[in-house]
Amino acid sequence: MHTLSVSALNEQIKGLIETTFEHVFVEGELSRITFHNSGHIYFTLKDANSTIKAVMFRTNAMRLKFELKEGLKVILDGAITLYKPRGEYQINCFNIEPSGKGALALAYEQLKEKLSEKGYFDSARKKTLPRFPSRIALITSATGAALQDMLRVANSRYRLLEIDVYDVLVQGESASFAIANAINVSDTKDYDLLIVGRGGGSIEDLWAFNEERVADAVFRAKTPIISAVGHEIDWVISDFVADLRAPTPSAAMEMALPDTNELYQYLDSLESQMTQILSQKIARKSQELAHLRSSYAQHSIEKKLSQKLQEIGQLKENFNQNIGFKIQNAGREIEHIKNTFPNAIEMVFKLAQNQVLHLTKMLESNHPKFKVKKGFAQISKEHRVIEISELQINDEFELQSDAVRISAKVINKENI
Repeated sequence: MHTLSVSALNEQIKGLIETTFEHVFVEGELSRITFHNSGHIYFTLKDANSTIKAVMFRTNAMRLKFELKEGLKVILDGAITLYKPRGEYQINCFNIEPSGKGALALAYEQLKEKLSEKGYFDSARKKTLPRFPSRIALITSATGAALQDMLRVANSRYRLLEIDVYDVLVQGESASFAIANAINVSDTKDYDLLIVGRGGGSIEDLWAFNEERVADAVFRAKTPIISAVGHEIDWVISDFVADLRAPTPSAAMEMALPDTNELYQYLDSLESQMTQILSQKIARKSQELAHLRSSYAQHSIEKKLSQKLQEIGQLKENFNQNIGFKIQNAGREIEHIKNTFPNAIEMVFKLAQNQVLHLTKMLESNHPKFKVKKGFAQISKEHRVIEISELQINDEFELQSDAVRISAKVINKENI
């Protein structure tokens, strides 16, 4: 009996397996994915009943267009190998394609979802394009038809423009590096606008504009960017990240640059509007000036002086009329006084005489000499005539009539 060592047995199995299954296509679901620091990817492929280990080494992993995710159904293109130290066989993957969907389509959807979650597509961060740019940079292939289309449009629309061309690869493995680098460099040159793009092609031809490094460069740029890639039906990741998406490169120039002919028409309309506005303002100011002149004429010193002189003249006339009226009235009053004065004097004299007679009679009637003598005596005390009510008990007083003076003393006093 021939006895084999473990290593010898594994070697024979390895040779048998690797020659028998040197190229296989296997469909299954990804599980237990490990991205190693070396760049290798280790994972398990499984279906409802079985599992098999697999590895994709760094050189092949670098060419993957999409991200491997847990549960993703894929088709592996590879070979069966045996790892001798542990006697385990696995699939050495050369390429991986999504099951039912192309790798590029899946990669596109995965990156779009990732960048959307990071806010790369938010409208709030998009910059406004300048209305009249003076310096722009075109990041495209210097030999492509897209560049000629853009220059032709620029020459016909707006010649007051400085254009710099950054010649880059627009397809192939290194295109995304060149495009991202050109964006980073041109962003430091104080351009008013950057246009990144190329003409139409297949999804593989346009793939550089779907790379994350290009999206990062567009997102970080401080200069406004227009993405102009392919035809109108072509949508790439840079279209979503850029500040504006143009359906074609030539359309990008039309969107970025004003039309000289339209500017001429706009200037003509502005001139007409300005002329109309100025005419209206001049008319209004003329009316205001006329009003001011009229107002000044009405309120001027000369006008006020003339008004005052008229007022003085009117006052003089009124004064003269009033004086005339007063003199006439005074004359009539004097004539009336002349006519009535003698009668008035005579009447006054008569009234005075009557008053004198009346007073004389009153004096006579009240004079002690003319009063009835009986029972009448004048009371005086200390040579002062007083009323009898002023006397008090024990007061000494005098009673005097026309013929007799008596000294007396109050013995008793009673009020009646």
